[in-house]
Amino acid sequence: MPQPSLDKKRRYYVRMRLANYSASLRLEGFELKSEVSDVIGQDKQSLVAHYRRLSQAQ
Repeated sequence: MPQPSLDKKRRYYVRMRLANYSASLRLEGFELKSEVSDVIGQDKQSLVAHYRRLSQAQ
């Protein structure tokens, strides 16, 4: 069984940290946009493009 790379491990823990944070906010009663979970796990270029579109829409 191949070992995951350090970069994959880091991305996994960032994704889990964000998921846990959003879950704790939901438990506290905060309303979250559904877009947040869609963006998690994508590569850097698509994240930058996503936030550029959001900033241009405002």
